[in-house]
Amino acid sequence: MRQQLVSWIVQNLAANRERLAADFAADRHPVRSHFAALDRVLPDDVAHWIHAAFPPVSRMRLMNSFREQKYTSKNLDQFDPLVGDALFAFQAPEVIAEVAAITGFEGLIGDASFYAGGISAMTHGQYLNPHLDNSHEATRSFYRRINVLFYCTPGWGPGDGGNLELWDTSVRRLLEIPSLFNRLVIMETNRQSWHSVNPVRRHGLCARCCVSNYYFSKESPEAGHDYFHVTTFSARPEQRIARLMASADNLIRSAVRLIKKDGLGRKDVYKRAA
Repeated sequence: MRQQLVSWIVQNLAANRERLAADFAADRHPVRSHFAALDRVLPDDVAHWIHAAFPPVSRMRLMNSFREQKYTSKNLDQFDPLVGDALFAFQAPEVIAEVAAITGFEGLIGDASFYAGGISAMTHGQYLNPHLDNSHEATRSFYRRINVLFYCTPGWGPGDGGNLELWDTSVRRLLEIPSLFNRLVIMETNRQSWHSVNPVRRHGLCARCCVSNYYFSKESPEAGHDYFHVTTFSARPEQRIARLMASADNLIRSAVRLIKKDGLGRKDVYKRAA
């Protein structure tokens, strides 16, 4: 199934390349992150199958802090093989080449360890606060450049929440991108690309499910200028106390990374079972 998924993704990206490239290049001031979205990137029945293959949240890792509340996993060998096929399809060189053609970013490379990637699910009330993605992968050898997000919950509408939000640099004005079924979002990430996921409003057992992949490059997004930062959180404009907590938390985690390059947290990457 994996190669068939790759074929469908490449075919639909190529067929919409001109429109997606124009969308990605568009200036959406004051938001500082470029993006493009493609609906029906896969046949609808296939997207339904991928959603049905997702594990129950009880088999996923709960991320629970003032920064975020969501379930994630990279334990692909424990799940329906279709979950792994969906993830690895977006790591195929021909898919990455199409994304490079759309974004104009040269030298993009994938990451089959799914550093910061994998699958995620969010249930009622869960969220991801405004943040900047960490600038590099685990070894600090490559800059994170592109987030590729595939949403696969049937019947998901804008009013259900769990939608991607892109913010200006003050984290006060935003652009909302609904996490619609069978939608692919290609989003630039750099040290100005504040983004978040607003709280899920849908009740019941159905979760907002996402297949997340990230692409990197050897070259800095800012030509000739090297930089490094940890995942940097803020909070919504009305959450003043949470913003203060996030600022202190960012300073502490940044200091830790100065002392210990690979940090103290769990090394959450995919490792194929022996």
